[in-house]
Amino acid sequence: MQNDTTTRFDWITISLYLIIVLFGWINIYAACFDDMHSAVLDFSRQHGKQLIWMGISFLLAVAILLIRPRVFSNTAYIIYGLVLVLLVLTLFIGSVTNGGQSWIDFGAFKLQPSEFAKFATALALSKYVGDINTDLKVRQTQGILSFIVLIPALLILLQHDTGSALVFSSFLLAFFREGLSAYILIIGVLAVALFVAALLINKYLLMGILAVLCLGYLFVWLSKRTSKNYWHTAIFFAACCLFTLSVDFTFEHVLESHQRDRIYVLLGKIEDPKGVGYNVNQAKIAIGSGGLTGKGFLNGTITKADFVPEQETDFIFCTVGEEWGFLGSLLLIAAYVGLLVRLIVLAERQRSNFARFYGYSVAGILFFHFFINIGMVLGLVPVIGIPLPFFSYGGSSLIAFTMLLFVFIRQDADRNSLF
Repeated sequence: MQNDTTTRFDWITISLYLIIVLFGWINIYAACFDDMHSAVLDFSRQHGKQLIWMGISFLLAVAILLIRPRVFSNTAYIIYGLVLVLLVLTLFIGSVTNGGQSWIDFGAFKLQPSEFAKFATALALSKYVGDINTDLKVRQTQGILSFIVLIPALLILLQHDTGSALVFSSFLLAFFREGLSAYILIIGVLAVALFVAALLINKYLLMGILAVLCLGYLFVWLSKRTSKNYWHTAIFFAACCLFTLSVDFTFEHVLESHQRDRIYVLLGKIEDPKGVGYNVNQAKIAIGSGGLTGKGFLNGTITKADFVPEQETDFIFCTVGEEWGFLGSLLLIAAYVGLLVRLIVLAERQRSNFARFYGYSVAGILFFHFFINIGMVLGLVPVIGIPLPFFSYGGSSLIAFTMLLFVFIRQDADRNSLF
């Protein structure tokens, strides 16, 4: 039966994973290329270290495919608990890197627990959804699921790693698939819009606009004006006003100064081409200089001159744009889109609630990273410092994403024999 199972592994997904990982290594090599250290197996350089992480990830992927799928659901809460312990330990013994205390040092090896927290949370959520016999519209269910998500997110936020904490909002995709009301999404979009509007215009003017919109809803668009609708509209208006007035406090006391500056640069309120906006401006120049087909492998002048900080990690996409051009960038984006679409297709054919929810969680996490990383390189979203999955340099990131993906591939291989 084990041999029969191996023939059912989704090789399309595995192939896309290998393509992205290998192309990522090529671009890491280009991003940190030095004539004095050009050897492929130079393990003192990032590209050499990444080969080690790739080897560990590939071995781990094979090991996961050989494990019975029920092991992951049976140990979900244990894995989740162990990762929470690591997140708490990081607050006390973690080393500080780029302003965030999110790493634990083990000699020459550094571990970032926040990367594994996404995987552990996906397992715990899927285990809970797989065990209950109700949908996500039940308030108690929503509360428990929110609790599972918020604990690691808050612990990561305490490490001053806002980008990784925001990734946990990606579980909304799986929640909506399981029946969560679309009103939650509408409220979330409205909150973001109000937050941005409160930063751009006078708050009292904004509340006046909200009052006009609420009155228009009552007397123009609403067909039945009952006392219940009046109260609901009044409560909605009051909540929007309170949220608007709280924006300044949140912006000044929750976000770090560099995060505030990045948002201001994105909104056009300040110009800082040599400060917080430097990375994005240089990344745009690098991508634009690549043209249609790129300058060629190892011929990126901006890449070679190290004009873009963090180019092998968060800003790796600009190396693709400069050396491989628009066509190369488009092919990479196509590979990611193909992987995401494939994951949704696989998730939809699962027979167990655990596997389906986990599949959507994997797709949501990968989409968030993919969209935000490329968006921040192009200057479309604020720079929050999260890696491009399977592509950016980093051992914790690559290993965690590999575990996340291959556990689902293993679940899918046994989708017809779980019952």
